[in-house]
Amino acid sequence: MSLNYTFSIIKPDAFNAGKAGKIIAHLEAQGFVLKAARVMQLSRRQAEEFYAVHKGRPFYDELVAFMSSAPCMPFIVQKAGAVTALRDAIGATDPADAAPGTVRKLYAESKGKNAIHASDSDENAVRESRFFFAEAEVL
Repeated sequence: MSLNYTFSIIKPDAFNAGKAGKIIAHLEAQGFVLKAARVMQLSRRQAEEFYAVHKGRPFYDELVAFMSSAPCMPFIVQKAGAVTALRDAIGATDPADAAPGTVRKLYAESKGKNAIHASDSDENAVRESRFFFAEAEVL
C-alpha cells in the first residue's frame, strides 16, 4: 500500500528563479497538501549524504555541487498514493521529454537543472523526509 505522503525538493535553479511558489501552487491545484517546508542551503557534506545512493555515478559530483550551490526548498506533501502521484505530476527528468502540464515541462531549464526532486519509492520518501524533518515538524 502506498504512503499518503512523499518528499520533494525545489532545486536551486527553480528556487533562485522565483518559481517555488508557482510549483507549490501547481501541486496544490492537483490535490497535494503541503505538510512541511523549509528554505535552506545544503552544505556539500549534506548533499553528499543525501545523494549517497548515486555515489560513483558520472553525474554525482556535478549533482552534489549543484545542490549545495544555492538555497533550495525541501518539502513534504500529502495525497493518496503520494509517491506515484507526485512523480506523475513532476514529469520526466528531461523537461524535453516531460508531458505537457507537468512541473518539469513548465518550470525546468534542462535535464541537469530540472527544477524538482521527488522520492521514487515509499521507502525513500520516509528516509528522505527524515533527513530534513523531525516527525514533530510534519503537520
